[in-house]
Amino acid sequence: MDDAYETLGVARDASQEDIRSAYRKLAKQHHPDLNPGNAKAEERFKAISAANGLLSDPTKRARYDRGEIDATGQEQAPEPSYREYAEAERGRKYDRAGPRSSGWSRDDLGDMFGSMFNRDRSSDPQFATPGDDEQYALTIRFLDAVNGATQRLTLPDGRTLEVKIPSGTMNGQTLRLRNQGGTGWNGGDRGDALIKVTVGSHPFFTRDGQDIALELPVTLVEAVLGARVAVPTPGGPLLMSIPAGSDTGAKLRLRGRGVPKHGATAAGDLYATLRVQIGEPDAALQQFLRDWKPANAIDPRRAMETSQ
Repeated sequence: MDDAYETLGVARDASQEDIRSAYRKLAKQHHPDLNPGNAKAEERFKAISAANGLLSDPTKRARYDRGEIDATGQEQAPEPSYREYAEAERGRKYDRAGPRSSGWSRDDLGDMFGSMFNRDRSSDPQFATPGDDEQYALTIRFLDAVNGATQRLTLPDGRTLEVKIPSGTMNGQTLRLRNQGGTGWNGGDRGDALIKVTVGSHPFFTRDGQDIALELPVTLVEAVLGARVAVPTPGGPLLMSIPAGSDTGAKLRLRGRGVPKHGATAAGDLYATLRVQIGEPDAALQQFLRDWKPANAIDPRRAMETSQ
């Protein structure tokens, strides 16, 4: 398993700003939308997103640094020490977690009750016990959480689970897979697998409930004269009209283009905040601005002066 710090190329004492900056740089470089058909770039992007989801969460990062979870967020079961076994009382039972807090195991109790009631516990359904629920962690891509997807999760025992991610899945949400947990005793049902989901961030989308927001760069010409431009959405790019005379900070809405409808939850909207980018002005534009005498000149800092 790759080290999360090495995946993002940051030191172990990196600040949250360092981690955020490293992720944004790598995500833009390896994002699948910018590398269509490149499976290697897609796998690299998944690894980058998983590392960012782990290290950007202070609690998970601290547990990772202490060795309590691995780079995928899976629990790292502590190995029992020799001293724990050596100092346990004689006849004490052990399991994967080390010496039990009680001297009795489940088999001991089954033997005892089977003897008390003169029943064969290997065939009596009254003694069947369901398996334990098992908890796992899964990091998914932002768009998979929004649109829904199916992702494979490999468990420590070698089993693989096909985890269906419903559209609109939230960060930190727990998905329950019935009968995919611990094995039951004496024919009892398996427990459930509880999958806690961490949603990776996106290079330009952010989520607010069912709505999606992004900053949309536009040219000076598009802002002044108006234009129809392609806007990325979770469902693919769409053409949107930029009104003439638009300014930086103007917010435009695409109805129903946020998080898709799921069950009784209505689809959200996408909000695009315009950011006018001038670039390097050429000589003609510079000369025009020197000679330009606007009919309706404005003072963009007037509100600052009157508020003092």
